[in-house]
Amino acid sequence: MGAPDAPEPLAAGVWTLAGGRLIIAEPGGPATVLVPTEQVRLLAVDLPLPSRAKRIEALPFAIEDQIAEPIDSVHLALGAEIAPKRYLVGVVRHEVMVGWIEAAEQAGFGHAAMVPDALALPRPGEGEWAVDLAADRAVVRAGDGTGFAVSPAILQAAWQAADRPAALAYGAPLPAEMAADGSTLAPAALSERLLAPALDLRQGAYAKRRGTLPNVWRRLGWIVAIGAAAHVVIAAADTLMLRTIADRREADARAVVAIAAPGANLGGDLATSVADLLPTGSSTPPDAFLPLLSRISGALAPLAGSISVRAIDYQAKALALDLDGSDPGLVSRVDAALRASRAPGQVTRSPDGSIRITARNP
Repeated sequence: MGAPDAPEPLAAGVWTLAGGRLIIAEPGGPATVLVPTEQVRLLAVDLPLPSRAKRIEALPFAIEDQIAEPIDSVHLALGAEIAPKRYLVGVVRHEVMVGWIEAAEQAGFGHAAMVPDALALPRPGEGEWAVDLAADRAVVRAGDGTGFAVSPAILQAAWQAADRPAALAYGAPLPAEMAADGSTLAPAALSERLLAPALDLRQGAYAKRRGTLPNVWRRLGWIVAIGAAAHVVIAAADTLMLRTIADRREADARAVVAIAAPGANLGGDLATSVADLLPTGSSTPPDAFLPLLSRISGALAPLAGSISVRAIDYQAKALALDLDGSDPGLVSRVDAALRASRAPGQVTRSPDGSIRITARNP
């Protein structure tokens, strides 16, 4: 028996990646794969640097305080300028990115752009949300150009926590409290909206290639895993090497600051010197609420029909989520759902019968 035929290459069209398979969303148009926003952290990052190369070089330093994962474990993708000197950035775990590209390669669609599906929504005005509500998930694009996805059970509570922005419906009708006029808008065709996507995750080590070898992305995944393991061994065995790496990183950081702020006086305490250069007048910490809420929401998605959100509170990096549900075994089911998705959170039953999830950012 001969070897199986290679997959028929997919020339164009917009496809959705779900369950490891490509599903056609719209034929024709630019070759694009829409990936689930639940697995992509979308950030708006200030990068006042003169060239794309310099911005990419500075990116790990600019976002390392805004993510919980080690910087070496994630892929960083630089997107469009969404405000003066502010850029859209996508953060995806390496193993997730490898799996997505492998699925696209197996379908003969390895040349396609890879775009978080929240960015397929039209960008709303400042202080507004564009919302695509479906039965199992709600996808949101915010006025600052970023986006996220949550369970429908949490959408309204997240909207309230975000100070009730004006919400534009592009999917199912929104809850009455959120809908300004109750109408559902019809956006332009996907192919038109994705002619110049705000962010293509296919960058750096994951850039699109015309020719590929079988299992190349699986091999890349092994390389990433082996490299991470080697890094741990070296760090444990050689403290001097860590000092060298730290000194080199400080030197790189000083070089980036020198480009961004020519003539700045950088003393021995680099962190204090950089802090003195930052704009004053705002004590708002980096946005950690939505990523944490998105992780909890994604974990609770299988239970969407059994629970409703009573209240959300976020203080001092701690998220408290109060749920209503009549099922006596719901506490154990919620706890199992969090554990299965590796989402942080402790589940308790309150005296009033509600269920409280408490989760904390690192």
